[in-house]
Amino acid sequence: MKPENIFSALSALRQEGRLRQVQDLRMETVSLGVDREGKRYIVFNSNDYLGMTHAKEVQEAAAKAIRFGTGSGGARLTSGAVFELSDLEKEIADFKHTEDAVIFNTGYMANLGVLYALAGKGDVIFSDELNHASIVDGCRISKAKIAVYRHSDVADLERLLQTVPCEGQRFIVTDGVFSMDGDICPLPALAALKKDYGACLIVDDAHASGVIGRTGRGTAEYFRMAGIDVQVGTLSKAFGAEGGYIAASREICDYLRNTSRPFIFSTAISAVTGAAALAALRLLKADPEKYLGRLRENTAYMRNLLTETGVDIAAGDTPIIPVVVGDEKEALATAEACRKEGILLSAIRPPSVPVGTSRIRLTVTAMHTKEEMKKAAAILIRHWRSK
Repeated sequence: MKPENIFSALSALRQEGRLRQVQDLRMETVSLGVDREGKRYIVFNSNDYLGMTHAKEVQEAAAKAIRFGTGSGGARLTSGAVFELSDLEKEIADFKHTEDAVIFNTGYMANLGVLYALAGKGDVIFSDELNHASIVDGCRISKAKIAVYRHSDVADLERLLQTVPCEGQRFIVTDGVFSMDGDICPLPALAALKKDYGACLIVDDAHASGVIGRTGRGTAEYFRMAGIDVQVGTLSKAFGAEGGYIAASREICDYLRNTSRPFIFSTAISAVTGAAALAALRLLKADPEKYLGRLRENTAYMRNLLTETGVDIAAGDTPIIPVVVGDEKEALATAEACRKEGILLSAIRPPSVPVGTSRIRLTVTAMHTKEEMKKAAAILIRHWRSK
């Protein structure tokens, strides 16, 4: 792109209310952050669902691992094969009830890595229209044909399965919990179609693992079923660290270690990060009710605060709560008004969501207090009603 075109594109984004800017923030606790000017905020746009980033045991595990270096020093197939990552893969596989798991640098890279490696020319990927950008990009680089079905519309998916020619393998790819709306995919119906049409089912549980299911194991546990061929996840949300993973059969995982370019050609995450994620996962497995019980209680409390005062939100079981504003500039103005009163919320605009559906997205954590939730709800409602 020519420099003058970059300038024009930035000007257009600014005029349309779509220009994104980084706002530095230091988290003092799970729910309290401070900016560079020293102003403090109650934070409702973090994905630290269980508060693991500030859990004592997680921080201590990370501190102990620092003696092995601040970085891994190489890719997993060279010098970056630190013990903590192999231990973490075993723990994830046990948690997800799979034979094996593979650690990637981010959840984004995990989706790119699995779709690039498994799907190719002659194959068809059937992808939900609201899937995360990492899935969209993974589909694009895979060289497979892409068929996009209407959001969670099982009938539309089956229509495409019946009508789109496929010389090779069919893949059905979906988010488990959709990050913009907080709704959960219709997994039982998807698993049935997978069986009927011989497809490979890939579910991105980034916002589901550590969040839904009786013990936090994600979408499959939420529906009390099996049938997912590949489970994708992150270590950066409920598990309070950084990185991503694939949980699947031993054969698929071994294949990814040998063919997935994001895995082969990326420096591995450090022992520090691996130790932190491992500690968080073990904490959840040891006492899921301690963490999930509080998260569910807070989620229900915040949802009730909003609905009781007339805010129209979709019913749901997840801590992602969207309040639709509509206009992009109004969404930005609402978020900015809340920020000035010490509440950090996310204004979600296109291209993250369709035009005309810009929204304020709240994410509730297990560590929010009732007082924090009451204050945030009152301030948001006041500014939402003024639009």
